[in-house]
Amino acid sequence: MNFDLGFLGGGQLARMSIQAAQRMGLRCLSLDPGADTPASQVAESRQGSLSDPEAVAGILRDCRSVTLENEFIPAGALHQAVELAGQSRIMPGIETLAVIQDKLHQRQAYARHGAPTPRAVEAAQGPAEIGYPMVLKARFGGYDGKGTRWARTPEEYEALRPEWEGGGWLAEELVPFRRELAVMVCRSETETRCFPTVETVQGNHVCDLVFPADVDASAAAIAAVEAVGGYGLFGVELFELPDGSFQINEIAPRPHNTGHYTLDWGGPSQFEAHVRLAMGLPLPELAGGPQAMANLLAPGPGDWRAGLRSALLAEPDARVHWYGKAELKPGRKVGHINAPTPNQALRARAAFWEGARATIEP
Repeated sequence: MNFDLGFLGGGQLARMSIQAAQRMGLRCLSLDPGADTPASQVAESRQGSLSDPEAVAGILRDCRSVTLENEFIPAGALHQAVELAGQSRIMPGIETLAVIQDKLHQRQAYARHGAPTPRAVEAAQGPAEIGYPMVLKARFGGYDGKGTRWARTPEEYEALRPEWEGGGWLAEELVPFRRELAVMVCRSETETRCFPTVETVQGNHVCDLVFPADVDASAAAIAAVEAVGGYGLFGVELFELPDGSFQINEIAPRPHNTGHYTLDWGGPSQFEAHVRLAMGLPLPELAGGPQAMANLLAPGPGDWRAGLRSALLAEPDARVHWYGKAELKPGRKVGHINAPTPNQALRARAAFWEGARATIEP
């Protein structure tokens, strides 16, 4: 085998994981439909469809271990790839992935395990089983608010009928949460550890700001991972209710946006943990100092190098992480800024985009 660790997907999560792996002396390979990807800029890559069993099998054959950058690779294609390659060194396991990919099965797994979760049923059963208001969600593929609808009245529910009546949608309870939290969970056959709980602030259903929380939601997050039989690194998003209890929102079997602060908190990063778990290596102590993260969502064209200088002039303690994406589509995650406090991160972000845009104004 020519490579130590293979990544199915070549975006920023693969890029930052590969950089962590390289600091451990590991050689990495990524597979992605795009030719110029964030991961291809830092390590060897192959261009191919993640739904192509033969392309995935090639990664399995050539790497000691393989892991995911996103959870949208069809579990069926992975099963076929394993049969073609004659080996199944994929973390997380395919069965875990299959449960996570179907949001209704995910909710049902939590309920069976006794993990705190909103009640969910098939969308057609929503009025009788859930009542109003309810949330309608696409069972497959939705993220960052995509594939989510609200039905507060029978009229709104009926107006959405063209979307849900063909199947593939669930209805779940609307959670009156106080705030949103997240926990990165590391689970192997021998140990389970968590990064600290963080509070997350959303903007248009996309994570905007992350900072340390004053509560510990790790028990609920661990329950979510155990419920889906998960091993590896998982990002668990949760709701905190007015009474201080927690409910599971969603889970991702990979590094997660809410864990990016760990790149600069002074301890091991989520990406190092991801690599260690995929390679069967022990975890270090997951300890560091306070750190906040602000996402960089592209507002349009701009000179990011000028933005970088502006951010660091405005806030010397900030650290800018740029993903190297080929296109800066509006609303797309193109980087993030870490800083010791939320205000510092937000100040650096404002200066970043002000500097980036100034270079293209007439």
